[in-house]
Amino acid sequence: MAADVIATCVAEKPNCVLGLATGTTPIGLYADLVSDYKAGKISFANVTSFNLDEYVGLAGTHPQSYRYFMNDNLFDHVDIDKARTHVPDGTGDDDQRVSDEYEAAIREAGGVDIQLLGIGPNGHIGFNEPCDEFPVRTHRVELTESTRKANSRLFDSIDEVPHFARTMGIGTIMRARKILLVASGAGKAEIVRKALYGPVTPRVPASILQFHPDVTVVVDAEAGSRLD
Repeated sequence: MAADVIATCVAEKPNCVLGLATGTTPIGLYADLVSDYKAGKISFANVTSFNLDEYVGLAGTHPQSYRYFMNDNLFDHVDIDKARTHVPDGTGDDDQRVSDEYEAAIREAGGVDIQLLGIGPNGHIGFNEPCDEFPVRTHRVELTESTRKANSRLFDSIDEVPHFARTMGIGTIMRARKILLVASGAGKAEIVRKALYGPVTPRVPASILQFHPDVTVVVDAEAGSRLD
């Protein structure tokens, strides 16, 4: 269902700008998009993409980098021009430069048409962790222990999980014309409820989505089990 939302956007606007996410949640979604492409239903030839985030310290060739993940799960299997695919620079030291360049590239592309999001167990979207205020722009963030632990399943050990990442800010995410939030599994049930129906607070970063005018939420039965 979530793949169909994105496929419809691509079909209706072939030169659309996609905001993409990583992690285990969207793997099946990307596989369905690859199937749609191979079946001749959609083309990514004129699509531009921007990813939410990247680990600091991992080059795009690192198997656990998000650039590698996107190539492996989507870009290598469709007709997208990789020069038009963007992932925050995880290797540079100048945080301000990386932020300014990423924000400028999104503006120059015309803004994101649809932003795909997962949600972390603590309510983070992108790598915007719970904090005292909603960060506006692309920025460097220190990952919480709960986030590093959740992501350690993709590494040999938690010691290998980077401590920092670069991520789109909440303001950057909220400027997308449409947002698609996807969650699965019983472990996400409580945070999905808090995000959609609890108070809007930077302590639950995904709760800001209640203020966006066009959000589609796709959950499985387990992740939606706490919803009325």
